[in-house]
Formats: sequence, structure tokens, C-alpha cells
Amino acid sequence: MRLTRKQATQELILDTAERLFAEHGMFAVSNRQIGEAAGQGNTAVVGYHFGSKADLVRALVRRHTAEVERGREAMLAEVGGSAEVRDWVACLVRPTTDHLAALGTPTWFARFGAQVMTDPGLREIMVSESLASPSLQQTLDGLNRCLPSLPLDVHLERGDIGRHLIVHMCAERERALARDAPTPRATWQEAASGLIDALVGMWLAPVSPVEGSRTAEEPA
Repeated sequence: MRLTRKQATQELILDTAERLFAEHGMFAVSNRQIGEAAGQGNTAVVGYHFGSKADLVRALVRRHTAEVERGREAMLAEVGGSAEVRDWVACLVRPTTDHLAALGTPTWFARFGAQVMTDPGLREIMVSESLASPSLQQTLDGLNRCLPSLPLDVHLERGDIGRHLIVHMCAERERALARDAPTPRATWQEAASGLIDALVGMWLAPVSPVEGSRTAEEPA
């Protein structure tokens, strides 16, 4: 019984923290405020269950990554050794959008992720947890194989652009849905298709020649 009550309290804290972080940002929300918003009489309850804010953020990220990982693994099984950029980009986008769709409305995970990625102290948690995903590494390897002639500096730049597009476009759609505001696409599945189109176009866009550029096949 105590274990069940403890787990329920932890889930309540995680739900509350994710919502507050998504709506107000990482700096504006303290562990004390999370405990109060979760209806906990002990204002130190967040630290008791999760430790520091960084530990809490890591727990929030990890409770979503398992579902995203399963979705990406299923897509990779279908993609196989594809030479199509679109297939690998879809493996980057759809596991997250499918997960957000499954959560229902409102959700806060996409906006929480956007807030974390703009925080210099917490961003590395999101990045390290993502890079620990075997399916994500396999997806990035597959995408890289499709773009061998892309100059390395451009490749790295477009990787950054793609990451920001995925994070912030999902956050923008989630924010609009929470406010019952109009969205360009009716569903998360359609939103994913539009995002994939944009990202494929970015990856395959022409490159202005720059003296000294290296290809992705050349060592740094």
C-alpha cells in the first residue's frame, strides 16, 4: 500500500511539474511551487522523491522516452535499409507526434521539451537522454548514409535546424491545441506529414559553395 501511494504521489508530482514547466518555463517554477500545486502539504516533497530540479527533469524526460523508443523501433523494422531521406526523417518525427497524439489533449510534453532545450543548464539532460536511444542512433546513421556528399559543416548545421524545427513546431501545435486555437493541420498525423515535407526539403536543398567546406565523409 505504501509503495502504491508513493508511486501515485510521484506521478502527481511529475504531471504537475511538466505542466508548470511547460506553461511558465524552467526558471520561473521552483520545487516548492510544484509541491504546492500538487496539493502536497510537505513543501519539500519534490526533493524527497526526485532530488534536484535536474533529477526531476531527467525523470520527466525518461517517462516519455520508452513509448517514443517503441514507436521508432517499429518504424525502423519497416524502413529496413532504405536509401530514401523521407523514410529516415519520418523515423525522427512520427514517433514523437504519435506519442503526443496518444496522450490526448491537453498535453504538456512538447512545450516542456522546448523549455528544456532553451535552458543552458538543463539542455544537456534532454540531449544526453535522446542520444542514449539506440533507435535514434540507428535513424541518424540511416539518414547520414543518404547524404554522403553534403558538406560536413552544412550537414551539422541542418541537423541543428531539423532538431529545432521538430521541437518547436510540436510545441507550437501543442500550445494551440491547449488554447483551442486554430492549427494548420487537423491532426498530429497530418502535422507530422507537413513537418516531414519541410525537413526533407531542407536536407535536400541545394548548398551554396563555400571555400574550405568538408563533406560528411571527410574527417573533422
